[in-house]
Amino acid sequence: MAFTLMPLPYDSEAIAPAITAETFSYHHGKHHQAYVTKTNDAIEGTAHADKSLEEVVAASRGSDQGLFNNSAQVWNHGFYWHSLTPNSTGPSGELAAKIEESFGSLGELTDLLKSKGAGHFASGWVWLVENGGKLEVVDTHDADTVADKGMNPLLVIDLWEHAYYLDHQNARPSYLSAVVDGHLNWDFAAENLARGTAWTYPA
Repeated sequence: MAFTLMPLPYDSEAIAPAITAETFSYHHGKHHQAYVTKTNDAIEGTAHADKSLEEVVAASRGSDQGLFNNSAQVWNHGFYWHSLTPNSTGPSGELAAKIEESFGSLGELTDLLKSKGAGHFASGWVWLVENGGKLEVVDTHDADTVADKGMNPLLVIDLWEHAYYLDHQNARPSYLSAVVDGHLNWDFAAENLARGTAWTYPA
């Protein structure tokens, strides 16, 4: 199948000033689109052509680095757009209970997301995942993903410079504070937790 660039789940101006429409035009319209195009070009006429994106990611890990990088970035970015929301309401219900059980409090979780994200060297991603029934914060480098690692990702934050360079003058901690404190989509996280299996990139 040919993959498509998923639309943003909100208006491109909805998360400003944390992330502006100008950043979305580059990050979504150019970077994400490029990963989609390169993935489609790489799988055309191959055994991967009829696979789901998740199957392409898993099959190319360790065997085709170029295809893995591009397909994983398609998946990571789609998950990232959904991890953001214009108005963050905070976790409730089972998710809130899991956060308290795993981290002590929401404040301790958000501090960990910000500190782990700020301390991550170079490009990558910081994730909130469910792993073995417990919530954890993990990071991955470059294009790496948790989509095929047996974990259930709940939220992700992009740590690549193009995610924050224009809006925060390359100050990653400023970007992390703006996103974590005001724009994490806890409803999306709760849906992922309740489903119990990793999110699927829309066809």
